[in-house]
Amino acid sequence: METAVVPAQRQFPCKQCGANLQFAPGTDSLKCPYCGVQNEVPKSPDTIRELDYLTYLHQLPATDAVHDTITVKCTCCAAETTLPPNVTAGVCPFCGSGIIATGSSKKAIRPAGLLPFKVRQNEAGEMFRQWVASLWFAPSALKRDAERAAIKGAYVPAWTYDAHTESEYTGERGDDYWDTETYTETDANGNAVTRTRQVQRTRWWPASGRVSNVFDDVLVMATETLPRKCLDHLEPWDLPALVPYNDEYLSGFVAESYQVGLADGFEQAKGIMDPTIRQTVCRNIGGDHQRINSLQTKYDQITFKHLLLPVWISAYQFQNRTFRFLVNARNGHVQGERPYSVVKIALLVLAIIGIFIGIYLMANR
Repeated sequence: METAVVPAQRQFPCKQCGANLQFAPGTDSLKCPYCGVQNEVPKSPDTIRELDYLTYLHQLPATDAVHDTITVKCTCCAAETTLPPNVTAGVCPFCGSGIIATGSSKKAIRPAGLLPFKVRQNEAGEMFRQWVASLWFAPSALKRDAERAAIKGAYVPAWTYDAHTESEYTGERGDDYWDTETYTETDANGNAVTRTRQVQRTRWWPASGRVSNVFDDVLVMATETLPRKCLDHLEPWDLPALVPYNDEYLSGFVAESYQVGLADGFEQAKGIMDPTIRQTVCRNIGGDHQRINSLQTKYDQITFKHLLLPVWISAYQFQNRTFRFLVNARNGHVQGERPYSVVKIALLVLAIIGIFIGIYLMANR
């Protein structure tokens, strides 16, 4: 379902030349791209609070599932444009000014905090070029085609969840022990000889019990527009550096509203918590080996935060396919999709086969 939203936006005109101020990565200021005037982002008196999960879950309206389509009017050039679905901040396509939609989204939960951009655009571009140059088995034309791609900054939505868990389990504990085994073998003279050897075996015992865990800031990305595998590998995020949400940080960048809902996000968080819970169960069972036969977990004291995380993105075309490259705009960590050259791989395989054939022929001489 998609819904159009009444225009409402903020822009930050420069008092000196009238151009739109944009947030400058690595600073706490908005900067004019033309005359260089800087305005410090005002410190927010708000704090980033954990919100009660069940309270919000029961109060979410049906409109929380819609795809937002927001129409905005640029105050710099008066052009009216429609932002893509689920985008709440963007750039005017006519003059390049940043536009932040405020109070227009139908999403019920607003961002509580964000991590401001720290890595600059030129730094992200250089990382992109180095990444492309480092790719093994990449088509020769890739570097040329990738150079044409633009690097754009975007704030990606995310959830963090806190929870206390109580897990009841049944399973088995395995204790290793050594046993003497008798066996028969034939010696050099052809005689049957009886010998013994030590063999490690495992004795299994039934086990059951209950374990507790406390989880803090389990991170779930709330976007469906970027490849999840790449996003997950951008971690870690320096969440202690979060600042309260402020429109000024979004000026000049694209920002998405969440597409993974609160409940679906928590289901993903459960999957992230599960390996830790199982490790705790195995430690509780003890012994040398553990088997978990049944596991039931209750989640309590669940709280959450809705955040925006900064990413530099380049989407480049190669042979009619789209590949995306992402940079964590806090620490410069790089992830990306890439094509492979079938010809280069085939040539390598043939070269390896040729080497083995050469070694074989030399050995037989």
